Amino acid sequence: MNHLAQRNPGEKNFLESVQEVVESVWDLINVERRYSEFNILERITEPERMILFRVPWVDDDGTVHVNRGFRIEFSSVLGPYKGGLRFHPSVNLDVLKFLGFEQTFKNSLTTLSMGGGKGGSDFDPKGRSDQEVMRFCHSFMSELYRHIGARTDVPAGDIGVGAREIGYLFGQYKKLTNRFDGTLTGKSLNWGGSPMRAEATGYGTVYFVQELLATREETLEGKKVVISGSGNVAQYAAEKAMQLGGSVVALSDSRGTVHIPSGMNEEQLEYVKHLKNVKRESISEFAEEFGFSWHESAKPWGVKCDVALPCATENELDEEDAKTLLGNGCYVIAEGANKPCTPAALDIVHQKKLLFGPGKAANAGGVAVSGLEMSQNGMHTQWTREKVDNRLHNIMRSIHEKCVQYGDTRDGVDYIRGANVGGFIKVADSMIEQGVV
Repeated sequence: MNHLAQRNPGEKNFLESVQEVVESVWDLINVERRYSEFNILERITEPERMILFRVPWVDDDGTVHVNRGFRIEFSSVLGPYKGGLRFHPSVNLDVLKFLGFEQTFKNSLTTLSMGGGKGGSDFDPKGRSDQEVMRFCHSFMSELYRHIGARTDVPAGDIGVGAREIGYLFGQYKKLTNRFDGTLTGKSLNWGGSPMRAEATGYGTVYFVQELLATREETLEGKKVVISGSGNVAQYAAEKAMQLGGSVVALSDSRGTVHIPSGMNEEQLEYVKHLKNVKRESISEFAEEFGFSWHESAKPWGVKCDVALPCATENELDEEDAKTLLGNGCYVIAEGANKPCTPAALDIVHQKKLLFGPGKAANAGGVAVSGLEMSQNGMHTQWTREKVDNRLHNIMRSIHEKCVQYGDTRDGVDYIRGANVGGFIKVADSMIEQGVV
């Protein structure tokens, strides 16, 4: 880790992510000498390729702006690079290297043929018109198209990149390459998308919670569920939790938290979807519309619950938040976002033996259905919603089984270790089999 810190100075998120994996696999590496002999740790923590480029664009007033574009092609040992594009002011090399590293092991756990990658820009689509977003996306793709392809690198959406952005990106890719293929996932159902892609990450997270609860012969029926965020992942996590009998009592956004004491109903959820996906306004408007209490600048973890689903962004749930959740009766946490729990929060989770779904396992549903979209594109067909949902459910069950297989200890299942070791073995063994490349 000292060696890695010297090579990657100041990259806190990336180094924390690597530290977690290394701690999980260290005993394995000391037993299985081939991993040391082939220097797997040093090779697996160095991206195969890092692409950085300028993205100039013009706003509606005629002002010229310049943003940075990135694509981190981390590992292709299991298949084409696969991972989302994020448009957010916080995007930088540190964030994308951490996300690409995590994505490599997450994709390994899905059992599908996908490598790991991540990309995006420090562009902020919030408050921008459709025309401004389109001009930015076209400029971004004018460089990115050189580096991606259906059998090379297949980006998807992430924070700030939804159906609108994927449409603009794909249109420009198709124009520049004169090809209509499965190079982007998250596409519209009208032109090559997969049913269930929008729902996949949120639904998959809740399916993983189902498996966690089943280890105690419990279900979601009657459980109080608190969810951070109110975007795509949070919306569909709420929807599936409600379908399975859970009561969603809190949602949040960057401005604050809304408390829903009696639990959200379907009409209210549809209002949230319209508010966030169409109007792109704060969830405080939802609280005002239905008379719920609004807590400005507050996180949702102060609301009493059985299940907590952090579905917003990285490092959103810290040590004090974990203590608050424990005090409020929470005993299940599943990460719908990427690394939303800080290392200090995870220490508490481990000490108190909470049921815990780490992000690379619990939120793998999104990339799993992206992989299924790639399969459908390759066969020039489109599966039914029922078939995709069934495949998603089975994949999440398989991921849980792998976490139990590699994380089983005398004191119970260490899901963090299970996910890390399970993902690592497949990637590391494949690297050895393919030689030093």
